[in-house]
Amino acid sequence: MSVTYPKGFRAAGVTAGLKPSGRPDLGLLVGDPSTTAAGLFTTNLVAAAPVRLSRARLDGAANGPRAVLVNSGQANAATGARGDADVLAATDAAAAALGLQPSEVVQCSTGVIGEPVHMEPLLAAMPMLVEGLSDHGGPEFARAITTTDTVDKQAMADAGVHRVGGCAKGVGMIAPNLATMLVFMTTDATVSSTDLHRLAHEQLKPRFDALTVDACTSTNDTVLVFASGAQGADPTTPGAPWWSALEGAFAEVGESLARQLVADGEGATHVLLVDVWGGRTEGDARVVAKAVADSPLVKTAAFGGDPNPGRILQAVGASGVSIDPSSVDIEIGDVRVVTAGVIPPAYFVDGARLAASASVAMRKSEIRIGVCLGSGPGRSRALGCDLSYEYVRINGEYTT
Repeated sequence: MSVTYPKGFRAAGVTAGLKPSGRPDLGLLVGDPSTTAAGLFTTNLVAAAPVRLSRARLDGAANGPRAVLVNSGQANAATGARGDADVLAATDAAAAALGLQPSEVVQCSTGVIGEPVHMEPLLAAMPMLVEGLSDHGGPEFARAITTTDTVDKQAMADAGVHRVGGCAKGVGMIAPNLATMLVFMTTDATVSSTDLHRLAHEQLKPRFDALTVDACTSTNDTVLVFASGAQGADPTTPGAPWWSALEGAFAEVGESLARQLVADGEGATHVLLVDVWGGRTEGDARVVAKAVADSPLVKTAAFGGDPNPGRILQAVGASGVSIDPSSVDIEIGDVRVVTAGVIPPAYFVDGARLAASASVAMRKSEIRIGVCLGSGPGRSRALGCDLSYEYVRINGEYTT
């Protein structure tokens, strides 16, 4: 039941008529009165109005808000003063319907940048949305937050006596810096907002930062984490009983959602797993991994099943990380295709076994690319996907 798997949460999703598809487009998630919250937000300087409001309300409260309203169809970004007024009106309306203070409600929006939120149907749907809140409403909430997603994305895990649940949306404009599209996670553990932020930063940030679909950081990227405390156990703090189990559950749910996001990338037919090791630092390895996963040449090669190691080598060298080319080894699947910076001349001979084996690896639904930079301690992984004709069609027709 994703976000309502932990105790102390109710959720709902309805069709308010915010987008022409007729699909659910308005969701609400509410925690018990004791709920604490933390968040991670996009580093894009053109941040949407709901991002700015949510960031301010999380920074301005001891425990943080306990409810989030999510609309899909309009991003409420690049909407100026009207966008700021709309997000205040929407959260005020949700707060009034819930009997909460406006500061206890935040909002997330996703959809077309620049198009104002369709406030009339949003406000008209608020009574129905609040009436539909249920501790089994997680799937409806997960469905209502989607845009061009082909499936909703949900995950849950047990952390000893506690539970962790989550859902996410996003299939395009994904190259996160501190967050990815929209992600919502919940737990029924008792966790302070400070420790909740630590969990988000340590267990979720690295996993969502490893994602890339199209190298584009969204104006609306948000990760929100809520802890209801409804399990009734003692506070869970670093070093206390159940903390390591809670860390593990957050990591498990975050990893699952990240995998689901990249697998549903717009037009994606293959997932790219880019593992880099031997870097001077973890940061160097991360930059190289993202450079390979972001490369249009690597992504199109993955779509076409073309086992061309030159595409990967080019991305490594162009990453901006200082490397010794003679120390670079590259694998496609389990097949070594570059050794000490050299592609064997026989690789391109018709019928060469090495190229044939790499070709088989390139046709798998998950394509693993391994890059060794040398003998340093730095390691990292990036999750990406191929670049297909369908991605171009979807984004070429996005507003038309």
